[in-house]
Amino acid sequence: MTTAVRKPDLEALEARADRIREHIVEMCSGPEGGHLGGSMSSVEILVALFFHVMNINPADAEGKGRDVFVLSKGHSAMALYATLAERGYFPPEEIPAFCRPGSRLATHGNVAVPGVEFATGSLGHGLALANGVAWAQRKAGAAKTFVLVGDGELQEGSVWEAAQVGRAFDAGNLVVVVDANDFQQTGSVHEVSDGAPPAQRWSGFGWHTVETDGHDLPGLCAALEDAAASGEPTAVVCRTVKGNGAGLLAGRAVSHFVRLDAAKRRRVEAGMRRGGTGRG
Repeated sequence: MTTAVRKPDLEALEARADRIREHIVEMCSGPEGGHLGGSMSSVEILVALFFHVMNINPADAEGKGRDVFVLSKGHSAMALYATLAERGYFPPEEIPAFCRPGSRLATHGNVAVPGVEFATGSLGHGLALANGVAWAQRKAGAAKTFVLVGDGELQEGSVWEAAQVGRAFDAGNLVVVVDANDFQQTGSVHEVSDGAPPAQRWSGFGWHTVETDGHDLPGLCAALEDAAASGEPTAVVCRTVKGNGAGLLAGRAVSHFVRLDAAKRRRVEAGMRRGGTGRG
């Protein structure tokens, strides 16, 4: 059962977020590069879930009764790998091998990595999978399922079919977290598909919906705790910055996929040291 009875250790959570960003930069500095922007925007979300909210045990990654996390925006696997390494699912020393021959750390989530529940390279499928997990959990006990989607991914009709099913099944143990960084590969989400804001859409499908700053750990922890305890299908819409923390790349579409050579890496790391968030 997911219960957050302790106050978040914000200093420790912030330190985890810093290390996860360092791991992401390390992976983007390899020969294949990586999806920097969407990985960086989701760091605090993953930190809040894996280090404060979720009931998990890295020593028993497939244990019964565990909370389950589904990364629907599978191209942000670097952020999940880095989080899992920091949480103790596998040694951080594997990080530099990202996408190299023989490595299990693939561009999109690889189920050979402990803690990766599904391979989700094709967008729009994670919520449907999470519906099934949440349904099974309700039959077996009181565990929760959390699924992370991107706001660009919400253009996939399969997301809304799954949202309708989740509401129809009254999946009170299911939480959708939207990484709303307003960018996708081809530009800003609102320019590519100018629909209603994400919170309005989730509310329109009958989901309990809350909004929060996706980089503010105190507010994020509180919102996710409340969502887990709501007793109804809940969407947490997190306002984020694509490439958050990556200096001059933050808040820009060009951060979507990058390969950092030595000079670019130094510039990104300098921005991280200055706390560059892309805000303001």
